[in-house]
Amino acid sequence: MQLGLAAGCAAAPAKEKENEEVAPAEDLMREHGLLNRVLLIYEEVERRIAASRDFKPESLAAAAGIVRHFIEDYHEKLEEEHLFPRFRKAHRLVDLVDTLDAQHKAGRRETGITLQLATAAALKDPGNRSRLAASLGRFIRMYRPHEAREDTVLFPALHQIVSPHEYAALGEQFEKREHQLFGEEGFEKMVDRVAGLEKEFGIYDLAQFTPA
Repeated sequence: MQLGLAAGCAAAPAKEKENEEVAPAEDLMREHGLLNRVLLIYEEVERRIAASRDFKPESLAAAAGIVRHFIEDYHEKLEEEHLFPRFRKAHRLVDLVDTLDAQHKAGRRETGITLQLATAAALKDPGNRSRLAASLGRFIRMYRPHEAREDTVLFPALHQIVSPHEYAALGEQFEKREHQLFGEEGFEKMVDRVAGLEKEFGIYDLAQFTPA
C-alpha cells in the first residue's frame, strides 16, 4: 500500500505538468490576444495624432518592438515554418495560406515604418505624424481580419492534416522555441510588458470600454 501511494505521489507532478501544456492552436490564439492588446495601443496613438495630442514616442516604439520581436520574429515564424508548409503539402487552404504569408510581409513593412517614425525628432514633422497614423491604420485594418481568419479557419483545420502525435509534438516545439528566445514564462512576461504600456497610455482599466 505504501509503495503504491509513493508511486502515485511520484506520478502526480508529471501528470500536473502534462495538464499545464498548451496545445499549439491555443498557444497561437493567446498570442493573438496579446497582439490585439498592442493594436489597442496603436488605436490610442491614432486617436491622439488625430486630436493633436501628445504621446510618448518611446512607448509606441516599445509596443512596436513587441510586435517585431514576439509577433513577427517568433509567432509568425512558427506559422511560416511549421503550419504553412503542412497546409501546402496537404493541398488544403493554400489560397488562404498564401494571403496570410503575404500579409506577414506587409505587416513587417508597416512595423518598420512605425519603428522609424516613433521618435521625438521624427514626430516634430507634421507630415511624419500623418505617415505614422496612416501606417498604424493599415496595420490594424489588416491584422483584425488576419487574426480572425487564422483563429476560425486555419488553426481548427490543423487537426485535419496532422496526427494527434504530430499535433502534440508541435506544441512542444513551440514551447521550446519560446523558452529559447524569451526564457521561462516568456508569454507571461510579454503580457506584463503590454499591460505596463496600456497603463502609460491610460487604456489599462477595462471598465472604461463599457458603454454608459
